[in-house]
Parts: sequence; C-alpha cells; structure tokens
Amino acid sequence: MPVPRRSTRLAACATLGLAGSLLAAVAAPRALENRHAGWWYGQIATSRGWATVLVWAGMVLLALAWLGVLRLGPGRRAAYALTALWALPLVAAPPLFSSDVYSYLAQGTILHLGHDPYTQPPTILAGLGHRHLLDAVSKFWRHTTAPYGPLFLELVGLISTVGAVHIVAGVLLCRALDLIGLVLLAIWIPRLADALGADRGRALWLVLASPLMLLGLVAPAHNDLLMAGLLAAGVGWALRGRPLLGVAICALAATIKLPALVAVAFIAVAWGRSEQAGARRLLVAQCAGIAVVVLGLVTVVSGVGVGWLSSSVFSTPARVHLAITPATAIGETVALVLHGAGVAVSAHGLESALGVVATALAAVVGLRLLWLADVPRVAVLLGATLLLAAICGPAAWPWYLSWGFVLVAAAPAPQRSPALLVALALGAFLVRPDGVLALPIESSPAVLVVYAAALEAWRRVRRRRAPGPAPAISSAPVGS
Repeated sequence: MPVPRRSTRLAACATLGLAGSLLAAVAAPRALENRHAGWWYGQIATSRGWATVLVWAGMVLLALAWLGVLRLGPGRRAAYALTALWALPLVAAPPLFSSDVYSYLAQGTILHLGHDPYTQPPTILAGLGHRHLLDAVSKFWRHTTAPYGPLFLELVGLISTVGAVHIVAGVLLCRALDLIGLVLLAIWIPRLADALGADRGRALWLVLASPLMLLGLVAPAHNDLLMAGLLAAGVGWALRGRPLLGVAICALAATIKLPALVAVAFIAVAWGRSEQAGARRLLVAQCAGIAVVVLGLVTVVSGVGVGWLSSSVFSTPARVHLAITPATAIGETVALVLHGAGVAVSAHGLESALGVVATALAAVVGLRLLWLADVPRVAVLLGATLLLAAICGPAAWPWYLSWGFVLVAAAPAPQRSPALLVALALGAFLVRPDGVLALPIESSPAVLVVYAAALEAWRRVRRRRAPGPAPAISSAPVGS
C-alpha cells in the first residue's frame, strides 16, 4: 500500500482539527447553559452531560490534529491557514473554559459609568441598572475588584457601551479585542524565531495553533492573549535594534496585565550590558523613563489613579485554590499527611506560607536570570522568568503559561522540549468547559507526584545534555 503524501496527511489533519473545533463550538451552548447570557445560536437537542462529552471529544480531536501537523513539520503558510480555520468556530462560540469575559464586561462598565473598578466590585451594577450583566458574572467573582490594567479596562469600557446591554455582542467584541494579540503573535513570532535561529514554522505552530492557545485563550477570550501579543512585539522590536521602542510596547502590555512589566527590566539590563559604562547608565535611565511615561499617561487618561497597582492585582487571583498550583499541592498534601498522623493543621495556612516561599523563590531565580540577561538570550531568559512567575503565583491557571511560552517557543532548544509539548497539548484539558479545574483539590498528592517526576526527568536531561553555544544575534545600533 503506498504511503500517503505529505499534502494528503496534512489535509486529513486539517479536517480532523476543524471537526474538533466545530464539535466543541456546536455543543458549547448546551454544555454551558448560561441562562443569564445565552448565545446567538441555539442549543443542540441533547442533555447537558452529553453536550459536555461532545466538547471534550472536540478537544481531543483538535489536540490529535495539532500533534499530527507538528509531526509533518508545518510551514509558515500552513500555520497561518490552519490556525484561522480551527479558530473560527471557537471565535463564534460562547466563552468556553472560563467565564472571565463577563467580569471584563462588568468591570469595564463600572469604569465607563464613572466608578472605580479597583475599589468597587461588580455587585455595584445591581444599583446602576445593569443587574442582567451582574447575573452573568460568576458568583465567585462578584465581590472582587479588578486585577487588570487600566488600558484594558478602558478599552472594555468602550465595548461596554454595547456589551452592557447586549451581552453576546459584548463578548464577541472582547474576543475581537483579544484577537489583536493573536495577530501580533502571527507577525512577531517568525521574526523572533529568525533572530534566535529557530524554525519559524514550528514556532508559529507551537504558539498559534496549540490546544492551550486555541482552547485556553481564544475560546474564553482571555486578555492574556493581548498582553502576550504586545509582549512579543516589544521583545521583537528590541531584537531588531530598537530597545527603547520595545520598552514602550512592553510597558503598554503591562497596562493590560502587570506581569509584562518584567520585560522592561530584562530589555534594559540586556541592552545596557552591551554598552560602555556611561552609555549603559543613560540607556537604563531612558528605559526607566519611557516605562514611567507610558504607565503614567495610561493611568492619567483612564482616570483611575495609581489604584490599579494596589494589592487587588495579586489578592484577587489568590482567592482561588487550585490543585495544580505547587504551593497548594504541597500544602494540601502535607496537611493530609499530618491529619493522618493526628496533627491538626490548617491546609490554607500552609498554602499561604508556602505561597510566600514560592513567590520569594521565583523572585530570587528571576533576579538571577535578569542578572544573566544579554541580547542573545533575553527572549529565552525573560520567557523562563514569566513561566516561573505563572507557576509559582497564587493561582497557576494553565493559560498563564502563555506569558512565557510565546517567547521560549521561538528558541531552538525549547522547540524540541517534550515538556513544552506536553504543556501545550494537555494544559487545556486541565479545565472543564464550565471553567472549573478538572482536578479536585483532593488530587493534590497525585499532582505533587507528577511535579516530582517531571523535575526528576528534567534534572536527568540536564545532566545528559552538554551546554551549547548561545545563538548569535547581530545587535543593531541602539535606537528608540
């Protein structure tokens, strides 16, 4: 029997992925059954349980198709075409795997009506004539203030002129806003891959079409996608010899979500290291000044003051206890063991203490990586730092990995890493279609075993692999 040609296999994978995306989209309204928001197309005639099974089946088909194309070695055109083909049904579907977009609309509406979403929770909408929008927000988040940057809330505030009345239209507009991030990634990931000496087709496929991207960011309309796109653009401009412009774009990304601010420090240190002492101090001062100006302008225009830098940026995510968060997994496991030994201990207390330790560890390692930052390695070291921040933060939602993987996937060695493939393929399956983590808190000991096995495997690979030279990057003259 003749072996199918590459084009035939690629077409088969494309069809399989589209089938998975369509299946998830068609079953989504019934699987979610959000009577407060509804959707623009109807529910399929089946039970909610079977609809949920169909969504899972669609996810599996999409993941298998993605892996199949990856084995064939996708080119740049195939990556663009198949990403658009597979994303389209999910763009038209209701927000799967998270209902955060309704919180976006609520907080944007609060800002648009002249109130401060950093001090006023969505419950204020009940007295402002938008009870229907409040009802669409998850009960868990109705009493929490906004953890997002002022630029994002200002943009969603504009959308809320429509979305506060027509929730479905508001969701679609929010998704369109976040898809700007996907377009930015499509533009800048190949350029980052070229700069780092990596395969641009593979980089695009890993970043744009992975299950974690399509199901974890596009489908739920997470604003992490917009932040990641701006982050890639900022780092890309820096690698093209425009570090000051890169700093400005990364500071702008931080007004979407604050973690992008880390990129400002990495760019300043990396390009400062390439200069003589006097010029180094000037460049670092320019980077700091540009970042302050961008943050200040956005803050002034939004009218929220510096309140957006308050503790709510960190305390709101900390309200969630996830079995996949390392600090939570360790705290729950230790508490379970101690309870078995007859020692009464608070699991939440242990989690809080371990969370502080994890944050401190991430900060120390991040500072070490910042100290090592230079122009050739800045994208990889920054990506690694953001991945560490996502994992060691108060709630390690899978889509937070996008902060770093959009950068490390453009480098040669991480592109071939089994750990990256596992994270991108399986990360989306950790969250149920209704946005609840698929792993209950009682699974923390099993999660901890998986983490330990992964660390051991990583240690063995590190021991076997000889260090290779950093990719050479021609550094263009510094400019803005």
